[in-house]
Amino acid sequence: MRLEQLVLRELHIPFKTTFRHASAERSETSSIWVEAASEGLIGYGESCPRPYVTGETIDSARAFFDAHRESLCLGVVNLESLREWMSRHTEAVDRNPAAWCAIELALIDLLARSNGQTVESLLSLPALEGPFRYTAVLGDAGEAAFTAIAQGYRRMGFTDFKVKLSGDIERDRAKMAVLDSFQFPALRVRVDANNLWPEAAVAIAYLRNLGRSFFGVEEPITSRQYAELGHVADALGCPIILDESVVSADQLPLLEGTAERWVINVRVSKMGGLLRSLGVVSAARARGIPIIVGAQVGETSVLTRAALTVAQAAAPNLLAQEGAFGTFLLERDVCEPSLMFGAGGMLDPRTYPSLDAPGFGLPVAR
Repeated sequence: MRLEQLVLRELHIPFKTTFRHASAERSETSSIWVEAASEGLIGYGESCPRPYVTGETIDSARAFFDAHRESLCLGVVNLESLREWMSRHTEAVDRNPAAWCAIELALIDLLARSNGQTVESLLSLPALEGPFRYTAVLGDAGEAAFTAIAQGYRRMGFTDFKVKLSGDIERDRAKMAVLDSFQFPALRVRVDANNLWPEAAVAIAYLRNLGRSFFGVEEPITSRQYAELGHVADALGCPIILDESVVSADQLPLLEGTAERWVINVRVSKMGGLLRSLGVVSAARARGIPIIVGAQVGETSVLTRAALTVAQAAAPNLLAQEGAFGTFLLERDVCEPSLMFGAGGMLDPRTYPSLDAPGFGLPVAR
């Protein structure tokens, strides 16, 4: 393959409703979009730079793209040369994982299309099977809105819920009361504090005061305090879900104690693309650490599709999967039909015949 064109744009799509958590509030996407072209074929990539996750912004992603565009166009001709480019630029990618993610996804999509292969075939992975089951994610909405959204999820048949905490104990207790009102014994609830508290003791006291148990607590304190995070896990008797605290496989050896203390939230944009996400999954599985395949708020079908590859590779260590909101959240998607969950949070690849086509198999209308 000869890479003829590589372009980056900002992607702005309004949300149907504002989504809020402790670190940010969003009413539209804040993403970058990359297109890679060769001989009439186009590969598509997307990512979501977030200052509070990897320290990146749209501007820093654009600067990374501008600095490396020429060497990518000259040097990437196949999957092996893509891996070699990543190896030579490890430090730069480590500092700019979301910026690299959009580029890498576009290049992998293009390489697979050029070879007439699916992305799974290109990467020597099994074909997608599924079905994939998604989590209901509840942002920090007011009580009436929270209740309506939670009830809507329950009517759709969701049994797995993730709740964003606010730090206001009465507000957060009210959220727990809504879920408890479902009186469904198989309901599974985890909470995400988005690094709300500075230290373990404060987090432990607050979470105990919520009056219920959780199957996991995500990022309760300032990120990367692994010893303190371990104390929270031990005190609450549930694992800590690491999101901002793990952005590469190199951090896994820093985790103390048994594998049962931890769950890794693998988000393709945060990890720096598909290949690095698969590397984190492999390293976590080798250590027996469970995995959640997560998502950034506002992802389109492109990142949803890449995450399916990661989720399949994560089995049997996969605890849960997030994302695939499609036009439930977005006013429009880049693909028609939008790749998104349905009843019960299920996404069955067999209902999307285009996924058998070369590349990611997405009918991008952009």
